[in-house]
Amino acid sequence: MSRWQPNARGRLEQAALELYVERGFDQTTVAEIAERAGLTERTFFRYFADKREVLFWGQGALTELVTKHIADAEDSASPIDAVGAALRATGETFKGRREHARRRQAVIDANQGLQERELIKLSSLAVAMAEELGRRGVGDPTAKLTAETGVAVSKVAFDRWINASKDTDLAQVVVESLDELRALTAST
Repeated sequence: MSRWQPNARGRLEQAALELYVERGFDQTTVAEIAERAGLTERTFFRYFADKREVLFWGQGALTELVTKHIADAEDSASPIDAVGAALRATGETFKGRREHARRRQAVIDANQGLQERELIKLSSLAVAMAEELGRRGVGDPTAKLTAETGVAVSKVAFDRWINASKDTDLAQVVVESLDELRALTAST
């Protein structure tokens, strides 16, 4: 096996996603992923704790990106505007990765354990957003409500983006989803 080819993480991620789509998550082994990527199982475990983490390894970076943008929002920004700006910033992370995101989500949607892991990821993101809003001086109930709302907007926007019939920009779909939320709350 050629262990000196570049981008081992990317090759492992691609191989895993291909196998998960072809065979199903539960029917795919780490050995098969490593073999498809032209790497060893040992190399796999240098990058991922287990085969689930191939789908979720970017969670820390995403949380860091979101919380940084909340922290960097203008002092005059409302809590939802700070969260909205942070969610729009995630769109850059996903540029050119819509098909990958679509395939990844299909694998998650087909497996209850992965769905649970996705919910844990989103819950952790909401906690981090609420904590960052708290550091901005937002009271606890408002920070939690805003963060949970931000996660809901993110989920809806992401689903719309991956299922759109034409190539769209995730940041724009986030803006549209936030605008719909504002219209909904303004009409009540």
